[in-house]
Amino acid sequence: MALEFTEANFAELTSTDKPVLVDFWAPWCGPCKMVGPHVEALYTEFEGKALVGKVNVDDHGALAAKFGVRNIPTLVVLKNGEVVEKVVGAVSKDVLSEKLSAHV
Repeated sequence: MALEFTEANFAELTSTDKPVLVDFWAPWCGPCKMVGPHVEALYTEFEGKALVGKVNVDDHGALAAKFGVRNIPTLVVLKNGEVVEKVVGAVSKDVLSEKLSAHV
């Protein structure tokens, strides 16, 4: 199961030299439900090479605001704490894998 990023643990979990994929989502969001299984699969696929997790924007709006999230799903790849990739909307697992692989 993908990591659950919160305002309390975000800094600790993302302070790594590994790339981090963050899925900004909400339970009521239809496109988020389409992307969710892809994020879960990538969590397993990239275990040990990258961190993969989710931020529920309803519960952690400050994190969404920090990254300028205006639409969900928004997925960002962080490297050394900086955004290096950003995808807005429902995309395929292959697209997400390609974006994350570019920074492993």
